[in-house]
Amino acid sequence: MSIGADGLREQLLIALAVPAWADRVVAGAPYEDVDALVAAAVEAATPLAEADVAESLGAHPRIGERRTGDDAESRFSRAEQSASTDPDETLAGLLAVGNAAYERRFDRVFLIRAAGRSRAEIIAEIIRRLANDDATELAEVGEQLRQIMALRLRTMYAETTA
Repeated sequence: MSIGADGLREQLLIALAVPAWADRVVAGAPYEDVDALVAAAVEAATPLAEADVAESLGAHPRIGERRTGDDAESRFSRAEQSASTDPDETLAGLLAVGNAAYERRFDRVFLIRAAGRSRAEIIAEIIRRLANDDATELAEVGEQLRQIMALRLRTMYAETTA
């Protein structure tokens, strides 16, 4: 299945809310298949500048919080974070404390590819990443954004070809 430019920008912005990046990826269309699209999208997002990270974080809720709404970004966010929900109140409290500490340390929300991770794993990652210097953490956030973007693109294009 070839992926052309028609409607691609809108899909890309759902995957990673960075318009300049989306424009670069659209400029390379058509793509032979979703693997080619994802490879080009990851390459165009490597590395992500600090301004791109800040711009894209606006589309992501704090980990452990649920986005409301029926738009595509909200649906993806709820699905991605569903694995990280846990009724354990202690873990919920630790997540809130970790989020607050991270926000104080780096002045932005903590971002992680939550899909496939437990709440305990996410808390361990917050603790580990709090020890990062600013440059290392910016690179880690960029990698997490690329992972989320790739998962979202694969999901979107799997749905359109199924």
